[in-house]
Amino acid sequence: MAQNNFYKAPEFDTLQLHAGQTPDPTTNARAVPIYASTSFVFNDSKHAANLFGLRAFGNIYSRIGNPTIQIFEERLSALEGGVAAVAASSGQAAQFQAISTIAGAGDNI
Repeated sequence: MAQNNFYKAPEFDTLQLHAGQTPDPTTNARAVPIYASTSFVFNDSKHAANLFGLRAFGNIYSRIGNPTIQIFEERLSALEGGVAAVAASSGQAAQFQAISTIAGAGDNI
């Protein structure tokens, strides 16, 4: 008897809705929750130092990033076939990020 493998890689339409996020294990909710928190608690001073020193992954302050933005960035990366993505708060912020990445010392912007 032949073994059937029904797994199929998610297509673009599916990735638009579900990439970067898994259902909540407690509630089984499929929708991405909106984290309206402006700040996050640190376990101790060493945890805070590791987060600010970029030695540990986590949330520091909502304007820098939060779980909702993280899911958005992972979804965008999956849609574009990239490794990662960075969300910006405005078009001007996105332009600045792109230009300052390319520009070097002494360049006129």
